[in-house]
Amino acid sequence: MAERAVSLWFTVTVLLLSVAVGSATAQTAVGTVEYRVLATGKTSTMEKELNAAAEAGFRFSAVMGGETAFGGNEVVVVMSKSPLRGRYAYRLLATSRTSTMQRELQQAADAGYHYRGQTVFETLFGGDEVVVILERDEAASQSFAYKLFATSKTATLQKELLEAGAAGYEVIGMTVSKTAIGGTELVAIARKARPQ
Repeated sequence: MAERAVSLWFTVTVLLLSVAVGSATAQTAVGTVEYRVLATGKTSTMEKELNAAAEAGFRFSAVMGGETAFGGNEVVVVMSKSPLRGRYAYRLLATSRTSTMQRELQQAADAGYHYRGQTVFETLFGGDEVVVILERDEAASQSFAYKLFATSKTATLQKELLEAGAAGYEVIGMTVSKTAIGGTELVAIARKARPQ
């Protein structure tokens, strides 16, 4: 009787381990993600690279601008691929004059693009560019209104964000950069959903 109990216990243990291992294997197979890193010293070529990666099934994950070990000042983007992803298109806005960014941002939003990330990139000519990456998802239907805030004073930013928050805007990104016109600026982007 004791041998039968040990045998039953051993069988149940092996079955449970088999289920656990099978579950872990399934999670690993489903959870596998492929990455592609894009890096360029020219923001003008990044939009082309983003869209080429999107055609290959990749989607934007992260962006950062700065000095890399061998590339100098670059915009670096990480894209990820998953079998569950849809088709995406990208638009990159880059400017050293934040006064034009608000208009460009809203025009892109009106064309179906949504904010995905922003960074600061040092240009070849000395100043910094604020770089914003926008994504259009063919399956998405939500539309947004955007506001861009650019100021050198944190107190001014506080006041403007309080007003925007009262109107329903939510901050989705912020950078600090040295722009051509404004000197060192805090650049915050906020959005709110438009009624369907």
